[in-house]
Amino acid sequence: MSLQEIKSKLKELAFERTIPFCYGCYIKCPSGVCKSCGTDDLMRHLEGVGVEYGTDWVIESIVEEELEAVDLEEIFSQMIEELYGEEIQIGFISKSTSLAIKELDPIAWNIARGEYIDSLIEDESIMEVGCDYYWIHDLESL
Repeated sequence: MSLQEIKSKLKELAFERTIPFCYGCYIKCPSGVCKSCGTDDLMRHLEGVGVEYGTDWVIESIVEEELEAVDLEEIFSQMIEELYGEEIQIGFISKSTSLAIKELDPIAWNIARGEYIDSLIEDESIMEVGCDYYWIHDLESL
């Protein structure tokens, strides 16, 4: 499934889980038109969360509630340790490879982590929703 298809499905899910809401009359309008004032300029109401225009906030709320965000630091550390081994020997000190790199050169660590995250985005392995990233396969399962 492409990113565009996933975004489309998430938007459909947001419409399925919300009800049109007239903020002026402060009533739910399941028909799509306010029975009180006649407007069709309606917000979306998500039970237990609130009301707002658009669907991005609904998608963020659903995804945050039902899925676990990717721990970018952890998956990058795991990738480094898979490539270079779990421990590194520096003189007489044994240390986690990822921790040693992070402590010895934090700038290089941050650059490499950013490039790794960019590669996951380009490969369509992860997708940003709100301020967090989620695995594509998890988003498809919604």
